[in-house]
Amino acid sequence: MSDVNIGQIFISLVVLAFSLSFHEMAHAWTALRLGDHTAADEGRVTMNPVVHVDPIGTLLLPLLSVILTLSGVNAPLIGWAKPVPISIRRLAHPRRDVIIIALAGPLSNLLLAVLTAVAVRLFLPSINQLSPGIGEPLRVILGAALFTNLALFLFNLVPIPPLDGGRILSNLLPLRSGLAFDGAAGVYGGIILLVLVFTGVLHRVITPGTFILAQLLLS
Repeated sequence: MSDVNIGQIFISLVVLAFSLSFHEMAHAWTALRLGDHTAADEGRVTMNPVVHVDPIGTLLLPLLSVILTLSGVNAPLIGWAKPVPISIRRLAHPRRDVIIIALAGPLSNLLLAVLTAVAVRLFLPSINQLSPGIGEPLRVILGAALFTNLALFLFNLVPIPPLDGGRILSNLLPLRSGLAFDGAAGVYGGIILLVLVFTGVLHRVITPGTFILAQLLLS
């Protein structure tokens, strides 16, 4: 393993922690704007990654992505953080508002990806003229920020709990079907998701989608 790879992995993990924190802060901030201060009361409207850590989504899953990458598999660095708590009774329009709160997370990652793409187009020519010791880390940071946030955007829209897509689908379904979905997902959702991740199925879907979106943003 080369020093460059170690440096790139470290930068990618830092970018992932920042991106997941921004994602969860977006959920908490949106809930607060819609009248639910539950997450705010727990200190979740913050970029501090410590309060957002989930053992599986923030630690185990990124570790798996790193292992796959070191093994030669082109695996996107993805994960999730501890879900933001929501108090339905504090929302004026519960089903609609839950969808908005859930969408806020993936859209926050898309926003970071768009801002990164703008930075790439504006500053990459100047960065390429810098010495390798300065320019290379900056290129790695920009690349990690772009691809990690696009991967998180797509990954969190997968309609399987505990991902945001699962919460969105549940509230788009008719009430009875949504409740049945929540019941089944509470038992099997996490297991199905981990199977899809460990078998590489999600990687094979998310990786091409990430590259397509990156090309669209940079074109």
